[in-house]
Amino acid sequence: MKLSTKIEKLLNEQISLEFSASSNYLAMASWCEITGYSGAAAFFYAQSTEERDHMLKIIHYVNSLGGKSIIPSNKSPNSNFKNLENLLKTSLKNEQTVTKSIHKIVDVAIKEKDYSTNAFLEWFVNEQIQEETKFETLLQKFDLIGRDKLAINEIDKILQKESQSPE
Repeated sequence: MKLSTKIEKLLNEQISLEFSASSNYLAMASWCEITGYSGAAAFFYAQSTEERDHMLKIIHYVNSLGGKSIIPSNKSPNSNFKNLENLLKTSLKNEQTVTKSIHKIVDVAIKEKDYSTNAFLEWFVNEQIQEETKFETLLQKFDLIGRDKLAINEIDKILQKESQSPE
């Protein structure tokens, strides 16, 4: 089986999106670390690694089917953040963008009757449900616990625990 040109192009775009997400999470982790949010730093470092793993999974898939993976260049991500809540809102938006992209590839795979790619992407579809739910739940903590310094400290502890729980 060989990937169609269109599917290969879309998967390479996804590789770039995963790479960008990994870089963004890395910048967020660094900001958290220097701002004193050790739990959030651990959480975002783990998120960065996870996105890199997703990118590698797609690279290996494309290569295994005789396609050519295109490794994206590194564009510096934003590193000026307002606060922890803003980071989580940005993260949710980024995950929603990734979800839309995955769904687009699935749509094309179904139209092209590329059952292998469709099956491969099923894991990513389920992963994105978990990712979006995770960030929505974390954002709810601000409404439940609050936004004062003690509340932010508690949210940082929650993020620390979240960084240690297996996916």
